[in-house]
Amino acid sequence: MEKEGIRLRFVTIKMKILFYIFLVAQLVIAFYLLQPFFLWCLHYLKKLIWPYKSPIHKKPLVKKDFDFAAIITAHQDIRFIPPLVDSLLKQKYLNFHVYVVADACDITGLYFDDDKVSLLKPEKDFHAKIKSIQFAVSHFVRKHDALVIFDSDNLVHPDYFNVLNKYFQQGYRAVQTQMLSKNTSTVYSRLDSIGHIYHTFLERQMRMELGLSAHILGLGIAIELELYKEIMYKDRLGGFDKKLQADIVKKIPRLAYAEEAIVYDEKVDDGKTLEKQRTRWIFTYFHYFKTNWNLFFTGIKRFNVNLIYFGLIVLRPPLFIVLGSALLFGLINLFVAPVYSLIWVGILFIYVLSFILIVLTQSKQRGMAEALFFVPVFVLRQVKALLKIKQAGKSFLKTEHTKVLYIEDILNETA
Repeated sequence: MEKEGIRLRFVTIKMKILFYIFLVAQLVIAFYLLQPFFLWCLHYLKKLIWPYKSPIHKKPLVKKDFDFAAIITAHQDIRFIPPLVDSLLKQKYLNFHVYVVADACDITGLYFDDDKVSLLKPEKDFHAKIKSIQFAVSHFVRKHDALVIFDSDNLVHPDYFNVLNKYFQQGYRAVQTQMLSKNTSTVYSRLDSIGHIYHTFLERQMRMELGLSAHILGLGIAIELELYKEIMYKDRLGGFDKKLQADIVKKIPRLAYAEEAIVYDEKVDDGKTLEKQRTRWIFTYFHYFKTNWNLFFTGIKRFNVNLIYFGLIVLRPPLFIVLGSALLFGLINLFVAPVYSLIWVGILFIYVLSFILIVLTQSKQRGMAEALFFVPVFVLRQVKALLKIKQAGKSFLKTEHTKVLYIEDILNETA
């Protein structure tokens, strides 16, 4: 009898632990799904009470024209380099130098007759973006104040460095600039674009308005040179944007977002390319989960709200997994506590509404509203990408680009 009692108590304790884990998991998923609606409402409420004032409209703290190094990392393809360099040479701001790193590229016929451009060809192929960046830094023609990282398929707005300089004049040491789409002619390119619109609003624009650190992208990120060297050469990071942002936000008070500094990026045009891209991104999330977990606990140890919130958000699984978890919780609660299933229906409704509102109110390019009808297709492609995640661990899944455009093509279209 005594042994039976001990066994029953053990089972009871085990069931309680499982119940609390289930409860906490539901609260976390609910937080992720309700947060967008709360931030969207806060954005417009804040506009009425305390409007956000951009750094470009503030008096400079430092009266200096910062010297920028524009690093272009090209890999196995030189088609997009001339248009990007052309857009950089058409900048209104003049204090910068361009470094083109042609990794595993045939540069025969690639030539730039301008002292502001350095074409670099590594003797040994890197097949790694971080190595290309380090190679460029080691070949600087002078000591720059900050570096800006671009992918070869990017294009840069003529005011880009002019705006960026104003942010650095405010004392920011790292600034993520705004990425808009080069191409929005197909359903998939628009779906890719609205995903970026959604995340930019939540993870960059609202962070800047609330005085918190913004998430970075793998391109258009400007970093003070000394800060970059402290992180990259001291710690020898093996990854790029995930680990880079984790180390940056630990070392500076705020990673800024410059909405007015625009860089254009090519979006995927078809389903297969989208799957390949998402497979790589999903793999990256799991690969750097430990790094993000460490960032979250660093925030707790420092009692730093900025780091805690930053870490909590980067720990969020891909959205289709969050939505799938919500549906699963709703289904389980049908048998456990039916009233909670109704709550989950309400949470999902609020999330879908917030997603639509964010895309409709924050879109800066045409055709995004129509693409919302195809979001289920986008979700299905991501599920298929998850099933191929092992491929990302075995090989480098490069996203192929096809749109060779010049900056005038973009500006004329948006005029």
